[in-house]
Amino acid sequence: MDLFSFTLNRTANASAWRVLPNRWDFIAFPLIICLIAMAVVGFHETMAPISTLQNAPISLDPANLPEYALRTTLRMLAAMVASLVFTLVYGTLAAKSRRAGQVLVPILDILQSVPVLGYISFTVTFFLALFPSRVLGAELAAIFAIFTSQAWNMTFSFYQSLRTVPRDLDEVSKGFHLTSWQRFWKLEVPFSMPGLIWNMMMSMSGGWFFVVASEAITVGNHTITLPGMGSYLAQAIAEKNLHAIGWVILTMTVVILAYDQFLFRPLVAWTDKFRMENTSSGDAPESWLLDLIRRTRLIHRLLVPIGWMFAKAARVPIRWPRVGPVRFAKPVEHKPSKTGDIVWSVIVMLVTAFVVYRVVAYVRTGVTLDEVGHVFVLGLLTLLRVTLLIALASVVWLPVGVLIGLRPALAEKVQPLAQFLAAFPANLLFPAFVLVIVRFDLNPDIWLSPLIVLGTQWYILFNVIAGASAYPNDYKEAAKNFRIRGWQWWRQAMLPGVFPYYVTGAITASGGAWNASIVAEAVQWGDTKVAAHGLGAYIAQYTAAGDYPKIILGIAVMSLFVSLFNRVLWRPLYAYAESRLRLD
Repeated sequence: MDLFSFTLNRTANASAWRVLPNRWDFIAFPLIICLIAMAVVGFHETMAPISTLQNAPISLDPANLPEYALRTTLRMLAAMVASLVFTLVYGTLAAKSRRAGQVLVPILDILQSVPVLGYISFTVTFFLALFPSRVLGAELAAIFAIFTSQAWNMTFSFYQSLRTVPRDLDEVSKGFHLTSWQRFWKLEVPFSMPGLIWNMMMSMSGGWFFVVASEAITVGNHTITLPGMGSYLAQAIAEKNLHAIGWVILTMTVVILAYDQFLFRPLVAWTDKFRMENTSSGDAPESWLLDLIRRTRLIHRLLVPIGWMFAKAARVPIRWPRVGPVRFAKPVEHKPSKTGDIVWSVIVMLVTAFVVYRVVAYVRTGVTLDEVGHVFVLGLLTLLRVTLLIALASVVWLPVGVLIGLRPALAEKVQPLAQFLAAFPANLLFPAFVLVIVRFDLNPDIWLSPLIVLGTQWYILFNVIAGASAYPNDYKEAAKNFRIRGWQWWRQAMLPGVFPYYVTGAITASGGAWNASIVAEAVQWGDTKVAAHGLGAYIAQYTAAGDYPKIILGIAVMSLFVSLFNRVLWRPLYAYAESRLRLD
């Protein structure tokens, strides 16, 4: 054998050897097969006849919990995918188009204020009509309900990131003549990744708060109960079964740890490369699963073509008109048309007037003016609760979030705990609150209030952690070198860096608190019911009664309060963060 033939064979053997799986592939392949099997089983169950749900009532036998946990997790993952698509499309339109933003941002305020029960009440019939004889219709209704508890904070986070892209990076993208499509995937999406990933974690955990409502679909006098952990929990509460509640808490803990390790921990470690800095971070986040995928040979080679396709798609020079907000100090060449603004404003006002007219005409059929005044008073009571609780949560979680975000090693340890606390449904605390309030004859208006902020305070914590973790290491080193400490460090260094993220968290926490008031202001343990005076209890009461005019009245008043509160407080803070507190 000559030298050339030997070299050729050796090269061929080496190439073949690189294609063969290694020991890491044999560890990763079972994980991938399990994920595919989960998806196949879930899809098979959704295509079953809807009569199977009536023939198989929810059982409190703990042996059923693995199946219930699988069904609930698949619904939440499906809703997460839908939320991500919605975020990229809606957030981009709101941030890039000045005229669209004038409409889409207020609509987003309204959407996050509409209770999950409100969405369920008016969308169930539509989804069931799509697949009248299949479980898939009820599944889509449940997924949509979970989607409404996940999408809004992700959209707010992405919108905030697009509006606060550093000007120097903006100028660089122009210098490289990037098209709008290239700029979106090469600059804006990577810049938004840290905040978006942490808000995805919060959305996933926040979905547990309303999973009970989403898995019990009521149509007329009939209730369709989907197998899942939410329906299991509702059945346990109805039967006062503390052992079953203990089992569901244990199962929920295992599920949260699982998707933390297999989904969010790898994502957090992966997004560390999108940090905006010139020096490397001293302690980067790690993920054993991400390291495992990187060490595989065959799986890694299979993923390379997919990555290449996405990279090529991101470089396609697609162009569309640049309609984004003013971002540079120098004036923009083309001023917006005043005629176009007037026409657009007239169209928006006419559509709004038509919608208001139709709503008022329908509500008048079952509501008096005295009822409207009463609902506004209830709204003021809930507003007082929400404002005080959000203020207290901000004082507590803003410094804690900065402490965690600046320490990736600490964030890795706290991340599963934070997800569990954020996912912990208020329903599990109903027995304790009801028994204590009844036993000691306490005032429900005061002692039910903590349930409102129990699941929403974490929006503030997660967004502040995202802001602190994305804070450039260059700035931290500069502050250290200049010996900036104490209050000066907070005022001049850290608060400007995390403030846009905090505002995003506070907006979504405020909207979530209004939504949570429906669950928290009217609680039940078996046959014992305790209710506070507030708009949430009002909506919950008439949702159970099926009084649609009063449901719409309650939802409309809640949306009005949330929109005005955001317009008076959070929007000016948003504008201040966008114009004065950008990391340029």
